[in-house]
Amino acid sequence: MQFDELISLRRSVRSYKGGEITKEQIERILLAAQAAPSWKNSETGRYFVALSKEAVEAVYDALPDFNKRNTANASAYIVCAFEKGKSGFAPDGSFANVYGDEWGAYDLGCQNMMLMLKAREEGIDTLVMGLRDEEKLRRYFGIPDSYEVMPVIALGYRAVDPIAPARKAFDEYVKIK
Repeated sequence: MQFDELISLRRSVRSYKGGEITKEQIERILLAAQAAPSWKNSETGRYFVALSKEAVEAVYDALPDFNKRNTANASAYIVCAFEKGKSGFAPDGSFANVYGDEWGAYDLGCQNMMLMLKAREEGIDTLVMGLRDEEKLRRYFGIPDSYEVMPVIALGYRAVDPIAPARKAFDEYVKIK
């Protein structure tokens, strides 16, 4: 699949039809995520994968009702986090610039985009969700306090083809001199 086609096919999917996702597919998806750039190659992204029926139900239970509706029949979930205090820091532990630990979130975002594109290449759709019960997820997966829990990504097979949303005009978000 060509890159432009891959980009055009990736959508935030809010209606899933079930179907199996294999451990091997998850491994390929997360290896692609690991290939993303990160601050000084710090690779602080961490992933907690719900693939078994029990784990999928546990993550589903940690979602608000509207995200439960959006991801009913999703085949897997990935809880995304980053290790705090690594990305964006100088060797002496001080912030390397004004953004400090926010670089961890930036790096994780780069990784997650790679994850979503690889998932789409595998024929798997995704939905990124920022609202979730962090404490339930921490308890279930044993996520340490040294990790910042960020989004949950649902994975599955689309039940309907979502319509591509309208995008801003190029000159609304780009300035070239």
